[in-house]
Amino acid sequence: MVNPSSTKTYPSDLRDEEWTLLDPSIPKARKAGRPEKYSKRAIPNAIFYLVRSGCAWRMLSNDLPPWKLVWHYFAHWKNQGVWARLNDALRDAVRLHAGKKSPHGCDP
Repeated sequence: MVNPSSTKTYPSDLRDEEWTLLDPSIPKARKAGRPEKYSKRAIPNAIFYLVRSGCAWRMLSNDLPPWKLVWHYFAHWKNQGVWARLNDALRDAVRLHAGKKSPHGCDP
């Protein structure tokens, strides 16, 4: 697996606190098949790089996972509802940090 500490970092990369919040919502790798070459954190970092930079998929930086792999995870996670769960986790954290009583927008 590519060591994330040995790769270049970008302003769009997840901070440790953010990763701690999002990690539980990212699907675990299947035990069968080829071992993962990239960390679970490298994939969302590549997607956030793409969104923040506005570049095309095929123009992802060479030090990030290959664009086809990143696209695969992006599409797969969209179909599985992972992005919706990540958004829910972030929204709930922001609401709780702001002192809201309910993380789901149902304050009395």
